[in-house]
Amino acid sequence: MDNASTRTARPLVSARTAAVWAVLRRELERDPGRELTVLDVGGGTGGFAVPLAEAGHSVTVVDASPDALAALTRRAADAGMAGRIRAVQGDGDALAGLVAPGSVDLILCHAVLEVVDDPVGVVTAMATALRPGGAVSVLVAGRAAAILGRAINGHLRAAGAVAADPEGRAGARDTLRRRYDAQTATDLLAAAGLTIEQTHGVRVLADLLPAAVVEEDPQALLDLELELSARPPFRDIASQLHLFARKP
Repeated sequence: MDNASTRTARPLVSARTAAVWAVLRRELERDPGRELTVLDVGGGTGGFAVPLAEAGHSVTVVDASPDALAALTRRAADAGMAGRIRAVQGDGDALAGLVAPGSVDLILCHAVLEVVDDPVGVVTAMATALRPGGAVSVLVAGRAAAILGRAINGHLRAAGAVAADPEGRAGARDTLRRRYDAQTATDLLAAAGLTIEQTHGVRVLADLLPAAVVEEDPQALLDLELELSARPPFRDIASQLHLFARKP
């Protein structure tokens, strides 16, 4: 891992991750050969952490699940990356006490802000942990997709509940505490002093298509997802919204 070409993350991507990896690759390529300090909040079993470590970066994964962290540790060892990945048990709401201020170059926070108690506190803690010029990759559940998905499947009352609820929830049994649109997610990050550089939709079509269509030509779906990911209004109906922001 001594040359630039081996220090660029090159994971096997799918339509569900391609848009995110495209953004992350561009960030890694800004300064080829530099080892970044990466924090993956809610990184689970290492779907992003292991490829980033394989690309030559140092990754700390913070996750509340001991089972997920155990799986991460095994996965890192199997990949020969145990020395580059550190597992820390904790949840997003406790992030401020787990990471030193100004110590991180890149933070991943994927599918976390919709479930934590205090998203404002988590984003503030991430901004504090970043070095000046550091960046954060945030992936959140999209509100519009939740409405469309329920309506298409005939659950009109549930769709109406998501549309009417200030937090975009479908009711007391909803597993998510909140959902976002591009503006509310942007406002959340901007309030912590972060500058939004890119916004993409993730799974614009993947969750709407029958499995047979997806399986028939997965490359065509991946290409279409990438084509639509940054283009409103398609971006805004994606199942998840990906925002990439930087600390000035």
